[in-house]
Amino acid sequence: MIKDNLPKVRTDLEFIPVLHQGQQLILVRDHLGLVPEGHALAAPLYQIMALLDGSADIRDFQMEIMRRSGGRLVSMDEIDRILHYLDKSYLLESGRFQSAKDKAVRDFSAMDVRPCYHCGQAYPKGPLELKRRLDEILSGEAILWKPPGKLRALIAPHIDMAAGHRIYSLVYRMLAYTEPARVILLGIGHRLSRDLFSLTDKDFDTPLGVVRSDRVPISRLRGVSRDLIAANDFEHRAEHSIEFQILFLQHLLKQDSFKIIPILCGPVSPSLPDYSRKSYVEKAGPLLQGLREILEDSADDTLIIAGVDFSHVGPKFGHNMPAEYLQSQSSGHDKKLLECLSHLDAEGFWEESSRVKDRFNVCGFAALACLLEVLGSCTGRLLDYQVWHEEATKSAVGFAGMVFT
Repeated sequence: MIKDNLPKVRTDLEFIPVLHQGQQLILVRDHLGLVPEGHALAAPLYQIMALLDGSADIRDFQMEIMRRSGGRLVSMDEIDRILHYLDKSYLLESGRFQSAKDKAVRDFSAMDVRPCYHCGQAYPKGPLELKRRLDEILSGEAILWKPPGKLRALIAPHIDMAAGHRIYSLVYRMLAYTEPARVILLGIGHRLSRDLFSLTDKDFDTPLGVVRSDRVPISRLRGVSRDLIAANDFEHRAEHSIEFQILFLQHLLKQDSFKIIPILCGPVSPSLPDYSRKSYVEKAGPLLQGLREILEDSADDTLIIAGVDFSHVGPKFGHNMPAEYLQSQSSGHDKKLLECLSHLDAEGFWEESSRVKDRFNVCGFAALACLLEVLGSCTGRLLDYQVWHEEATKSAVGFAGMVFT
């Protein structure tokens, strides 16, 4: 029996328009893995589904479908079949979906090792093929600049490795000048909504082997900042911003020579009373202080890597115009942020973001804000900045490489 209050469409799904054999389809991407890979919806069904925003009334829903069908009578049985299909496909925030999600979280939480998620998709699954791919990326650029002092931190992209190959190469060739025993990895929790951070003490498995997490300092961080951290580490399951960095570390550093502290940074706005550095430091203070203490520990040589991208512009990212009309502004904004980073100007960094009201969707902002508060005295240098264009969606992403010594 149909209830008057209809469930809404899941907000954690990605919907990607594709053209297949002349038919417009909407590809569904689900980081939970409940919707099968490659599942696509016909455009008319997607448009109907989009009406389910949590406030839809069953009668209004029926009338809107009839209107979109040219006045054709649509029975309640047909409405029921549509809703049943959407629910069976795990596209709605229903009881069935919540039960499946809870099980997925429990199953992941029980693991000691995080399996590689993007192998076989974003990069080769076979170790030899992966090593060849990484060698191709790293051979593209000569080392033109030698760090003048001890390497303290790197900013690397997390964009697709084929798109960002030049800057990945510039950044990771800097590892020739350091042998860290510990790497703090600041990634982006793209699906974190209200938590500032997500920590995990799981080891990370990739085609190149297993990298161990440094569980003692991770436990210490969790203990002093529990209120700032997501209740579980499920957001690490499908996140690529840390996974991509680990591949380069494994490829370039000696096996088992380092451990990692993986930290995903969530959006700052939902957690703060106002969008300011002062509010951020007050809120995130315990974890920031914990990271500073780790960096000051002389017993280990610790490197920080922030896996971030910068502006995301165009229709794919919520703008009503193509990226080419926004790029001069968004790239100018990115370069001002990079200038603030190079001078460790945290106040200027926040002021520049506040000035544009985050209009350009700088997804790495939270991780970079964290980096600025824990680095200490050092100097930053920009290695390069680029913009990648996705012609199919008229959208673009900015990304950069930096080194701090």
